Amino acid sequence: MNQRCVQQDTDAVPSVGAELVLLSILVCHSYFLRLDEKQHERAKPYPPLATLQVAALLRRAGHEVTVFDAMLAADTDVYRAKLRAARPQVVIFYEDNYNFLSKMCLGRMRRACCEMIACARADGARVVAAGSDASDAPDAYLAAGADAVLLGEGLAALVALVDRLANDALLPVSALIAGLPDVSARINGLMQRSRPVAPLPEPQLPHPARDLIEVEAYRAIWREAHGYFSLNMAASRGCSFRCDWCAKPIWGNRYLQRAPGDVAAEMLSLKRHYAPDHVWFTDDIFGFRVDWVRDFAAALAAGGGGVPFTTQLRADLINQRMARALRDAGCREVWIGAESGSQKILDAMHKGTRVPEIVQARRYLAVEGIRVGFFLMLGYLGEELDDILATRDLLERATPDDIGVSVAYPLPGTKFFATVQRELGEKRNWQESNDLDMMFGGTYDSSFYRIVRKLLHDQIVEGAESVRYRWDELVSREAQYRRQEGVTLAVPAAARSVT
Repeated sequence: MNQRCVQQDTDAVPSVGAELVLLSILVCHSYFLRLDEKQHERAKPYPPLATLQVAALLRRAGHEVTVFDAMLAADTDVYRAKLRAARPQVVIFYEDNYNFLSKMCLGRMRRACCEMIACARADGARVVAAGSDASDAPDAYLAAGADAVLLGEGLAALVALVDRLANDALLPVSALIAGLPDVSARINGLMQRSRPVAPLPEPQLPHPARDLIEVEAYRAIWREAHGYFSLNMAASRGCSFRCDWCAKPIWGNRYLQRAPGDVAAEMLSLKRHYAPDHVWFTDDIFGFRVDWVRDFAAALAAGGGGVPFTTQLRADLINQRMARALRDAGCREVWIGAESGSQKILDAMHKGTRVPEIVQARRYLAVEGIRVGFFLMLGYLGEELDDILATRDLLERATPDDIGVSVAYPLPGTKFFATVQRELGEKRNWQESNDLDMMFGGTYDSSFYRIVRKLLHDQIVEGAESVRYRWDELVSREAQYRRQEGVTLAVPAAARSVT
C-alpha cells in the first residue's frame, strides 16, 4: 500500500482550552474487502455494525462525526482523502466486533490499520484503537502511533477518553488514560495498562448510524452478484458458552441481549428506509430462548411484518418450539456450529453439544422449511482419521443444505492457544480468511485438510455416493500427509465409548 501520509497546515486542528467543546471525530475500521480474496469473490459485504454504533454514540453526545468505511474502499488512499477532507481532531479505529472476519485478526488488516494510524498521528490527530486484534496485540497498534488501545469492548472508557480530549485535546497520554478501565498506552517508552479507580457506567448503544456510509454501494454489489440485497443486524453481543478454541477478547463470556421490541423496531426501520430483501443476524446465538423469539415475531407482526433473515444458533438450543418460533419470525436459514461429527472432538473442545443433537436440530428446522448450514472445524487437537470420517458421516446423515469449513486456528486468550503456544512459529495470524494454514503441529499437514475441505463441500453439492471413491483414495494414502510429530490430547474416558 501507498505509504504517503496527509500533511496539513498547523491550524488544521483548532486549539482547545479548558472549556468543554465539541470535537471533530473520524471513526474508522480497517477491514478492506479487497485485501481478502475469498470474501471479495463471494461479494457479500456488510456494513461495519460496531463501528457505526460507536459513530452514533459519539454523534448523540454532540460531536461532529464522519466515518471511513474500509469495506468497499479500493485502498488506504481513499482513507487519506477522507482524512484530508474531515480534518479530525480525533481518529478512532473501532473494528466491527460483530464481523467474524474481524475476530479472525487477519494480518493484512492489521498492517492496513497500523498504516492508517501512522497517517492520522502524522497529521496531528489524537488516535484511539479498539478491536479483537488490538486487544490481543496492543503493542503493535501503540507502536504505529495510537495514543491508547481499548481492551475489550471499551465503550465506557471510550466515552471517558473523548470527554477528556474535549476538555483538552493536548492532554498527555498518562492523564488521558488515568483511572480508566481496560486501556493500554505507551508511557515513557513502556506499554502500561491503566488501573481503574471506579466502575464507569456503560453507555446505552444506539442503532447504527447507517446514514454515514454509502448503503447504495452495498446494494449495487449484492444485486449484481446475487440478485438480491442483504443488510446486517445484531440482536445480542457475545456468547456465554466456553468452547476452548473460541477467542473472546471483546465480550468475554457475557451474553448481552437486546429487548425483542427494540430489535423488531430496528428491522422495521431498515425495511422502511433501505428496503433490504434479506437480513443477516450476526449474533453468535440468536434469540437463545423461545419466548424471546416469539416476542420478536409478535412485535414484527404488529409493525406490518419484518424481513426474511438468516442467523446462527447452537444445536442444543433448537427444539420443535424454537424451530416454529423462528419460522414465525421470518427466519429462512440457520447456521449451526456443528464443528465435528466426532463426539470425542466435541468433548475435547468443551463444545457442550452431542452429535445426535446436531442431527435432530437439522430435522426440526427442516420440518419448518428452514434451510440449515453447518460450520465445521478440521484439525483440532487429537483429531484422527476416524474423527474426520465421522464428520463426513454426519453430513451424510444430517444432509445440511450448506457447510462452511475451516481448520483449527489458535487465537490468543483461548485454552487452545495456551496448549499449542510452544509449537507456534513466526506466523501467528492468518493473512486472509482463506489462508487455512495449520500453525501448530496437528495430525496432518495443511494440504490434507484442504483436500478434506473440498471433499466435504463436494459431498454437499454432488451427494455422498458421488465422492465416495475420492474418500477411499484419500484414506488409502492419508499416511503421506501425517506430520512426524503432533500435539497429543488426553481424551476424556466418557468420550471414548461414544460413536
